[in-house]
Amino acid sequence: MPSKVSKIELGQQTPTPADLDAWVDAAGRPDTAAALRDELAALESFYREYRRRLRSGMRPRQQEALDTETKARRIRVFDTHYVPGPFQTPEYARQMLAKGARLHGAPDDVDEAVAVRMRRQELLYRPGKSFHFVVGEAVLRSGAAAPRTAMVAQLDRLVAATTLGPDVRFGVIPFEVEWPVFLDHGFWIIDDDFVIVETLAAELRLTRPDEVEIYAKVFDQLAAVASYGPAARTVIMRVLVDLAGESLDHQQSK
Repeated sequence: MPSKVSKIELGQQTPTPADLDAWVDAAGRPDTAAALRDELAALESFYREYRRRLRSGMRPRQQEALDTETKARRIRVFDTHYVPGPFQTPEYARQMLAKGARLHGAPDDVDEAVAVRMRRQELLYRPGKSFHFVVGEAVLRSGAAAPRTAMVAQLDRLVAATTLGPDVRFGVIPFEVEWPVFLDHGFWIIDDDFVIVETLAAELRLTRPDEVEIYAKVFDQLAAVASYGPAARTVIMRVLVDLAGESLDHQQSK
């Protein structure tokens, strides 16, 4: 027991509700039990460890995302490196999910997870919802997510994304545009309720109004310098031409 108490005090282990009950009883403060349980619930909601959540596979995580997005009316997304899930092709999604499964030692249910991720895309066409996506040009050029062959099909999909209409906006910030803020991670704003930020180890859910407000402010600033419609398509087509040239050079060098 002393070693467990020490780990909890040092932040190396999260207490369970039973641990809190034992602590307040030992401290003679049973009146604080409810408040401490509420704080624990808030902490667990804020910090969602991937290794623990993915023990049963990648599919449940995708289903959770689908449930969240189904309930939401307004979703704003910014990404620096990867194509957002609602616009991913099956092959791109498979590459992404397989890497996540390997990293966290999750069971191999990638095909099932891809199927759920594809179902998430159906929400783009559901009445009463508003989506706004902004990505940096690096997202279009990065080989971190998928090989060149998968990226060509993925870019074709993004060309179509620029034509979906007023309720689904897709913007690209070209390399030559100066960003109004310093930012090195992507995020999702769900309604005005919370912000999702993903790290290597966990998903953070920021729920404090001041946290949501600053991310909304940053999103608006990034969206203001992004290209949309024909201008966004010009950026995407430029990347497609570059990829085709790289592929030709590679073939000629063999």
